[in-house]
Amino acid sequence: MTLFCGIDFGTSNSTVSLANESRAWLIALEGEAATLPSAVFWDADGGAPEFGRAAMAAYLRGEDGRLMRGLKSTLGSALIDERTAVGARAVSFKEVLTRFIAHMTTCLRAEAPGADHVVLGRPVHFMDGDAAGDAKAQAVLEAIARGQGFREVAFQYEPIAAALTYEQGVSSEELVLIVDIGGGTSDFSVVRVSPTRAKAADRADDILANDGIRVGGTDFDRLLSLAEVMPLLGYKATTKGGAGLMPNHYFLDLATWHRINFLYTQRCLADLKAFRHEIDHPELLDRLTKVITDRNGHAVAMAVEAGKIALSDQDFVRLNLSALTGGPNPMISRERFNAAVAAPLDRIGTMLGAVLDQAGVTAAQISTVFMTGGSSGLPALRSVVQAALPGVAIATGDMLGSVGTGLALDARRKFA
Repeated sequence: MTLFCGIDFGTSNSTVSLANESRAWLIALEGEAATLPSAVFWDADGGAPEFGRAAMAAYLRGEDGRLMRGLKSTLGSALIDERTAVGARAVSFKEVLTRFIAHMTTCLRAEAPGADHVVLGRPVHFMDGDAAGDAKAQAVLEAIARGQGFREVAFQYEPIAAALTYEQGVSSEELVLIVDIGGGTSDFSVVRVSPTRAKAADRADDILANDGIRVGGTDFDRLLSLAEVMPLLGYKATTKGGAGLMPNHYFLDLATWHRINFLYTQRCLADLKAFRHEIDHPELLDRLTKVITDRNGHAVAMAVEAGKIALSDQDFVRLNLSALTGGPNPMISRERFNAAVAAPLDRIGTMLGAVLDQAGVTAAQISTVFMTGGSSGLPALRSVVQAALPGVAIATGDMLGSVGTGLALDARRKFA
């Protein structure tokens, strides 16, 4: 039996999918779980890296090494070719990505040993307003895939893949707006779907609009952290009796998944020691120093991310940070979170209108909004969608698996 495969390498979570002539499905990547957190833990002593939940567990156990998350955000940027210290070694971010994708490929070949054709998912734009960065990001992913033995490598936009998954459940023709809020990007497509159109080899005429922006769940994490956690560590704290402010870059790095490790240097600790003599409230800087000395940055980020998720169905959530920072356990509210992420939500609202204009349709002509991606369940985001398309039905599927499933369906269409 011929099997067709898709790989969705995501900023926060990744999946691998297979399709045959009758159906598509996600394969297990970690135990029985079909989703694999996009995390790598590299042991400082030179052992083999761990991936996914195992990687995060090794970090939380306090093992000596480096945890890396949000690696997809390096694609298209200068960071992809930079090297970072892991114990006594230096590895490039490209090598880390390669090892992660190789791990997923090993899982795939256990299910489909002969698989050598693949469709990879990609955002509409890896980088906002940077065509060269977009091309570089796709070229890096293609080279990594070919290095894993794939003879044929194709790409599909992630929202189009989600549309192909949604189409499996429709009984009549619809005009659907796909809203895919991933970890690093938000992508939008207006697509005409139907049981009949699903059989067509060429779907170009059914894609009325396709666009995206570099805004995603990790941005919501970062903004929540800057609003509610980083001030407890000295962010925007005054120095020299109110004459100055602490530099921002320490806190921006600590609130950004793929930049946290840049703080774990002796130079950074020396700088903070010097600033302690200038800051008006040195206890704040003591907390930041503790986080960096103990390498608790990713644990703080995990707590913030968990708080964001909890605010989807709670109005207030307490973050348990005292063991990590030596400071208080702040109470965060949905209202304050919504205020913190107002700017990216406005960008998403503007993009919704722009995609409808690009498609040449009004909101009233959309039959359904299909929302997918890890952050698609945020109430504030759903409110933005409802405001842009009043009265239009909102459907959700597998928030972390819709894109992956659609990539395998697309592989069947391309390679059958």
